[in-house]
Amino acid sequence: MAVPECVFSAVTCLQGPGVAPVLRCAPTPAGLSLQLQRPAVFERVLGALASYATPAKPASPGPRVVLHCPALRCNPSTLRLSQLRAVLVADHLTRTLRAHGVCVCSVPSVRDPHMATFLQKLRVDWPTTSKSTSAETLRTCVLAELNSASKEETLPPGVLGRLCLKELVEQRHAAGYDPSIDNCLVTEDLLSVLSELQEAVRHWPEGGSPGLDGDPDSGVDGCVVVHVVSCEEAFQQQKLDLLWQKLDDQAPPKQKHLVCGPVKVAGVPGTLLTAPEYYELRYTQVCKASALKHGGDLAQDPAWTENFDVLSVATIKFEMLSTAPQSRLLLADSAISTKGTKSGTFVMYNCARLATLFEGYKHGMQQGLYPAFPLVSSLDFSLLHDEGEWLLLFNSVLPFPDLLSQTVSLASTPGLHITVRTEMVCKFLVQLSMDFSSYYNRVHILGVSTQQKGVWGTWGHRIKTGKQEDEPGSFSFRNLGHTSLVRCLPAYSF
Repeated sequence: MAVPECVFSAVTCLQGPGVAPVLRCAPTPAGLSLQLQRPAVFERVLGALASYATPAKPASPGPRVVLHCPALRCNPSTLRLSQLRAVLVADHLTRTLRAHGVCVCSVPSVRDPHMATFLQKLRVDWPTTSKSTSAETLRTCVLAELNSASKEETLPPGVLGRLCLKELVEQRHAAGYDPSIDNCLVTEDLLSVLSELQEAVRHWPEGGSPGLDGDPDSGVDGCVVVHVVSCEEAFQQQKLDLLWQKLDDQAPPKQKHLVCGPVKVAGVPGTLLTAPEYYELRYTQVCKASALKHGGDLAQDPAWTENFDVLSVATIKFEMLSTAPQSRLLLADSAISTKGTKSGTFVMYNCARLATLFEGYKHGMQQGLYPAFPLVSSLDFSLLHDEGEWLLLFNSVLPFPDLLSQTVSLASTPGLHITVRTEMVCKFLVQLSMDFSSYYNRVHILGVSTQQKGVWGTWGHRIKTGKQEDEPGSFSFRNLGHTSLVRCLPAYSF
């Protein structure tokens, strides 16, 4: 069957982030044959890197998101691994949504200074505060509901009353609420949580959403509340969701629940290991692995302390995020290896390689060994003929915006529960690291040969030293081309 002319024209004219420029399109018996001339693709993509480095922003403001992570109200010393997973997923979701131009408000604001310190150690950016939110209005609503009840009962200490949620559950059963939910014991702590959520929805932080600041009603209908919870907290969070709807006729109509699966550690019975203990375990393993690789007790060297912190956090985040959050996660108790290719340590190692590469280029340029980097339009990309260069462009630069857009979709997800694809980003970074590592091991990006004895000047001219002269690995136009390619990698990936 012949390809319709409209399809032929549409494919030929495809443009935009994540789309390789189509230079020739021809009909064949099997369909359409697309041809990409690699030099032209390199030039057009690397010449407009900004459109590929970040996801496209929406043409009009979408729904604002209140991201609620109940685990952050815990004492960090008792934080379970499943709750740590929820915290890291919430942090990842916040960054991904903001990269798409979505306005995000993170709740709760952390009041415990020990929790704030632990989050800082994990490189989790979350708001903090020293004040609490008044729950007096909600308390009045609860007491009114209780006074209207005909039945009296003896309640546990600290409980204001019991409210029936069965009717709401039956109304919303199709959405996915647990049918066994019957009633809810209302406490002051529970009302404080609801009050903070109310505040976040109705009074958006200054500067959080252009054109909406100061409008007390703007956050209700145009807002999605996402509760990111561990599997142990999921049932109670549904109760809180329904209680909010029962007490507040202005509660957001869109509330979503992201439930993270259980986390177990191989060799450790039950859930005895807390989040801080697990961090210390991984930190100790990183120190030991580095000592085996480099020798000496590096953990006592202040110059290495921050490196170990970064590697430990990268290891933990990859372990927590490289499995789909909704699935069960089994963490290994074994020692960390610096030789594997499936971990955060491997990705950070290649990130360090890139950082060293650019520092080397900057220093060499100051020494007159390399030229100042020219305009991309002046480079000859026909010199990029290595397959590894094409893999980095085609598998990494081009699909990145689409990858981010696939990791989460909130507004269009039906039902109560949502999913996020954190594992896609981890797999992407691992594959990128493998491609870059393979390429870096074969190609001298800065044009300096390991056997080179001479010193190289600007544009690859040799400065003779009287030593034995080998074939030069000089910095050339090809070096500029593939340096242009690797320069874009840290900007959007690592």
